[in-house]
Amino acid sequence: MKVKTVELKENKGVLRIEDTDPYFVNSLRRIMLAELPKLAIDDVIIYDNTSALFDEMISHRLGLIPIPTDLQLLTFRSDCKCAGKGCPNCTVRYTLSKEGGGVVYSGDLQPEQASFAITETKIPIVELTKDQRVILEVEAVLGRARDHAKWQVVLAPRYKMETVITVDKKRMSDVKAFVEDLPKDLVELKGDKLTLKDTSKLPELEMHLDKNKVDYITITRDPTTLLFSFETDGSMSAKAALQESITILTKKYEEFRKLLKDI
Repeated sequence: MKVKTVELKENKGVLRIEDTDPYFVNSLRRIMLAELPKLAIDDVIIYDNTSALFDEMISHRLGLIPIPTDLQLLTFRSDCKCAGKGCPNCTVRYTLSKEGGGVVYSGDLQPEQASFAITETKIPIVELTKDQRVILEVEAVLGRARDHAKWQVVLAPRYKMETVITVDKKRMSDVKAFVEDLPKDLVELKGDKLTLKDTSKLPELEMHLDKNKVDYITITRDPTTLLFSFETDGSMSAKAALQESITILTKKYEEFRKLLKDI
């Protein structure tokens, strides 16, 4: 297997994976969707709420705010030495107190520890008029998206197979004539190799092929070469999410291997 990093930004990653199988990449995709842990607000204590929204609606919105997550510093509350009481090793606390006209944003949540300050600060929670206020306290804990969507780190992980364009070498004159009639920014013909200048424009090429009933150019997909892309919600960098997902997947394969030995 060969892996090439096409793009790796703070919240987005794109990988080109060669000599692989779709089932393996799909396993990584499912780990990202369901098994990758992150912090999310799970307990909300509302001391005062005179806004237009019910307590339950504000609690729901708080639960969806991305919380900066460092898996090296935290453990699951169920596995913590505090026996689930909620200590700094498994629980991150925030307070919020705001009154008067204006919008209450995610950045108004004040962390107990500065290292857990909210990074996505402009997520609206509720709008207050001049005589309204919201005072509350929350606790964020680790969880997995298989239990609730608020613990989902990675958004829309997806993959697509490599596109292979094949031309009939015996009909190169027809190929050249067809390419000349295409938009100039669509494809490139070098010798008998036809490639897309922009892979996102594949549907446009397919449309031209169907429209002209072209039978000397064929498009197939290579299942051994995949382009895998994903984005995070901001609670974890794309690099950290990828590394942790690979670690989790490796452990699951090891567990499965052990089970097979016992059969």
